[in-house]
Amino acid sequence: MGDHKEQPLRVGAAVRRRRRALDLTLAVVAERSGLSVPFLSQIENERARPSQSSLEKVADALRTTAVELLAAADPACSVDVVRVEGTEPWGEPHVRSLVRGHHQMYASEFTGDHDAGRELQFRNDQLMYVADGAVEIEAEGRAYRLGRGDTLYLTGGVRHRWRATVPETRLLVVAVAEHIEAVRDKPRR
Repeated sequence: MGDHKEQPLRVGAAVRRRRRALDLTLAVVAERSGLSVPFLSQIENERARPSQSSLEKVADALRTTAVELLAAADPACSVDVVRVEGTEPWGEPHVRSLVRGHHQMYASEFTGDHDAGRELQFRNDQLMYVADGAVEIEAEGRAYRLGRGDTLYLTGGVRHRWRATVPETRLLVVAVAEHIEAVRDKPRR
């Protein structure tokens, strides 16, 4: 049914599809990501499962995000339950996709700290919600401190970075998927 608990995400096919869509060789992706060609081949053939760090490097090399690769890793379902069981232990930094498949939105849960120096920019709008702990988000030259229950809305295209300021912080990010061309209504005259 919609509960795919027993089926692990197969990100390799998503990586291969994206690489081929960009007409790139494994060697080019390896050079851009700093990962080896054999390792990338193993990922594409589902013989190796990349760490979050490696997946982000691959995503950067493919001009996309790790979230988008994870979202494209599983076929879309009209109803799908993503269970928390079997994820990495709480307290360890990790990211978990809250939506599987190729949908019009994505949602991720970041637990713990994250690479605070990494600048992010998404094509479409996103909402960041602090479920637990606290974060500091830098956007448009300003720092915003958010605590439990606070949200921050970012318009598509805004460059930003964030960091957890309290251990065991949980940040939820919900956004319009990158493959959707979100167009703003033009003002009426």
